[in-house]
Amino acid sequence: MEFTFNIVMLLLATTLILVLDLVVAGVAVAFGATFKSIFLRGLWLLLLPWVAWVYGTVVERNCSRVKRVEIKSQHLPQSFDGYRLVQISDLHLKSFEGRGRALQRVVNKINALEPDAIVLTGDLVSYGHWELDGLQDILEALQAKDGVYSVLGNHDYSEYHRWSSQQERAAALEMLKRRQRDMGWNLLLNENRSIVRGAERISIIGVENISGDRHFRTYGDLTKAMEGADGEYKILLSHDPTHWRKGVVAQSDIDLMLAGHTHAMQVMFFGWSPSSLIYDEWGGLYSEGEQYLYVNRGLGQTVFKARIGAVPEITLIELKSKK
Repeated sequence: MEFTFNIVMLLLATTLILVLDLVVAGVAVAFGATFKSIFLRGLWLLLLPWVAWVYGTVVERNCSRVKRVEIKSQHLPQSFDGYRLVQISDLHLKSFEGRGRALQRVVNKINALEPDAIVLTGDLVSYGHWELDGLQDILEALQAKDGVYSVLGNHDYSEYHRWSSQQERAAALEMLKRRQRDMGWNLLLNENRSIVRGAERISIIGVENISGDRHFRTYGDLTKAMEGADGEYKILLSHDPTHWRKGVVAQSDIDLMLAGHTHAMQVMFFGWSPSSLIYDEWGGLYSEGEQYLYVNRGLGQTVFKARIGAVPEITLIELKSKK
């Protein structure tokens, strides 16, 4: 199915280029050029989608990149000045099937950053917990002084697999939760944890999936997740960036929200992505006053196998205190 989808998309792109070539050749006739010469010169462009797809599949999706971001806040306790937070998102482990070495390189890069904490902002899998088979040992090697924290994304609820019953789907979801905890991860299901330095603390808050897009189900409860979160600085892990405007910015005292979900549609050209036509916040750092949102472009892929311009991302966020 996924391979068929890729071929269909490539054929559509090729058809679009062919139509464009015909239009350009037709217009060129009005300026004295011959239709045949212009049309034949443009035919080589039909190869571009196929070359880009092969490059994005073989090369670019295997080359993760560390994006370094610094965020300053007057709310951050002085003892947390310089705190190193690594964010990863949207691994979609099915896309790492047969590519264990690529995932191992990701883990090695993360550990080399010597993070204080690692956070996963959802979509560990695409269809179900079995995608961890053969890869769980690699992910267990992730190391951070204050641990690994994770939340669920829309794919983690196993809604994209055909089940014989809802009970079977629910059991698969519980297995995914258990396997994350078996790896030593702190899976936050509408709850929070405190990280303490002396008399000061920050809170890491995790919600189940909350979306401002009607195409994706909402399971999360931010009010419940924030109960007892008494850190001077609050970090929210929420998979879908549309949650930021739906219930976070100017509606809570969250200092920093971390999200994923968009993948930048796995395609970027000179800093522009078609995902910007759908999402107001689709990749990178955004702010409203003293509140920040960072949207990670993800490490894996869904359906479309390639990454073209949108290199798999590991985000290193260094927190700085203005105090």
